Amino acid sequence: MSVGAYNLVCVSSLALYRRYRPESFAEVIGQEHVTDPLMQALRNNRVNHAYLFSGPRGCGKTTSARILARCLNCEQGPTPTPCGECQSCRDLARNGPGSIDVIEIDAASHGGVDDARDLREKAFFGPASSRYKIYIIDEAHMVTSAGFNALLKVVEEPPEHLKFIFATTEPEKVIGTIRSRTHHYPFRLVPPGTLREYLGEVCGREGMAVEDGVLPLVVRAGAGSVRDSMSVMDQLLAGAREDGVTYAMATSLLGYTDGSLLDSVVEAFAAGDGAAAFEVVDRVIEGGNDPRRFVADLLERLRDLVILAAVPDAGEKGLIDAPVDVVERMTAQASVFGAAELSRAADLVNDGLTEMRGATSPRLQLELICARVLLPAAYGDERSVMARLDRIERGVNFTAAGAPGAPGMAMGYVPGPDAHTGGQEGGVAGGPGPAVPAGLRSRPPSPRRTTSRRTTTPTSTSRHCRATS
Repeated sequence: MSVGAYNLVCVSSLALYRRYRPESFAEVIGQEHVTDPLMQALRNNRVNHAYLFSGPRGCGKTTSARILARCLNCEQGPTPTPCGECQSCRDLARNGPGSIDVIEIDAASHGGVDDARDLREKAFFGPASSRYKIYIIDEAHMVTSAGFNALLKVVEEPPEHLKFIFATTEPEKVIGTIRSRTHHYPFRLVPPGTLREYLGEVCGREGMAVEDGVLPLVVRAGAGSVRDSMSVMDQLLAGAREDGVTYAMATSLLGYTDGSLLDSVVEAFAAGDGAAAFEVVDRVIEGGNDPRRFVADLLERLRDLVILAAVPDAGEKGLIDAPVDVVERMTAQASVFGAAELSRAADLVNDGLTEMRGATSPRLQLELICARVLLPAAYGDERSVMARLDRIERGVNFTAAGAPGAPGMAMGYVPGPDAHTGGQEGGVAGGPGPAVPAGLRSRPPSPRRTTSRRTTTPTSTSRHCRATS
């Protein structure tokens, strides 16, 4: 095997997030609030001796630390745009061997006081071939208090050739004496739209076709982390066939609920069809899906419907991350519900998801959630009353059995002021009124007081007449 072929095999075997790791601040996505000030500081040659990069995992802290080291040790630097041709830039490149003057330390295993003392002793030696000796301390919150105290003097007054970059997910655990001597840059999770565009570009470079709806699932699985999203995308690309990554493959591999199941249960809620809702539950269980994941996905769908009911053009504004056909289908679903119905259903599903965390029978909890959503008349709270009013305003008749249009009393029926009058008069205006349960019938006025008055007056009058006679 030739050297070129061997290098090609090595590059292709790298994980996707390593193959496309940024090499300059311009390639870092979603962190402009950090990269722009750092680039300006490099242009102004006002680089601090210590930095603290904090933020969630996989958002670019360690990568930005390496880029900053590359910018500082470039032959044309300090510069915000490394040349990529000098020895230092090649050593610190994406697949480079690394530089002896840029030392990365994992504080999870080297955070003790002895490690800090060893670092302090070596720090005063100058760089071998670069402009600066740079220490990148990853997972800095794992350094013990004694270790930080041992580093305090060298971090506070380092020699001119020394730079420190601390990276951590928990900046509050870095002691204040160290934190006050650094420039703190907080990283954030990458917005879904930015991450989706980036993943689309990566798939284009890989020459792999991806169906609509797959990238939103990957972005959701990554939860704003670039590294996690790239790992999920790498897994999907590795298992793709000739037709590329399909939506069915992504949903089954990532464990998300298929959109058709969500559409079916939402339509069952809108129609008050309990049979259809419980059939969906059976399909979820028989299909091997996790009931908790199904409830979480259902809550996500109800959230989208609530937003679409309030903002009809939410898809165009980017408030909902879904393909165009899915947004159109959800818009039609949102138009069937009332605002109070959607809000109540989302609250019940959210409460049910919380109760399912320690449940021994997830299927039973899922069926109870569906029953609560379908029966607003069984509750007397304000949300249920408003949901019943929404149904009445829409003019849809939901029977207690759950079948629309069937004879019987409507679910959520609230008797009006003349409901009992029509029943007493034999239904002259519109025939016999609907059968009202005993709990909903208003009590007729008591005749005792009127009767006592009528009987009292004649009795007292007759006694007066007898006394007169």
